[in-house]
Amino acid sequence: MKKLMEKGMALAMALLVLTPVLAFSTPAPAFAAITANVWGNDVNGAQFQNTTGLGNADPRTTIAKIIQLVISFLGIIAVVIILLGGFKWMTAGGNEDKVGEAKKLITAGLIGLVIILASYAIAVFVLNSLASVTSNT
Repeated sequence: MKKLMEKGMALAMALLVLTPVLAFSTPAPAFAAITANVWGNDVNGAQFQNTTGLGNADPRTTIAKIIQLVISFLGIIAVVIILLGGFKWMTAGGNEDKVGEAKKLITAGLIGLVIILASYAIAVFVLNSLASVTSNT
């Protein structure tokens, strides 16, 4: 069980580190002024967006949604760790070693949840600050 938890935490950490790297590792297209009919029927590239399924949303909104998705996923993992600790405590049968292990799981899950909530608050603050600074109004 301990090995499984270690592997799960290592996987979660790797995903946390690699998500921004992989998200921004694809080469960005050049956004030069389009003077010819490059993408198909219209000059603005709407046919390209429709063909590939890409949207025309603001990049800030897209980044905010990605951050919300990652933080939500990590929050679910933290809650599962807390539930796992509670299940372990309930099935310990009075064994002090298992109860101590369960308390450690619950504590680790709660600390993780606090860190995740703090990171969400920081992300919301930064994104709102960026939105207010870069808005046209």
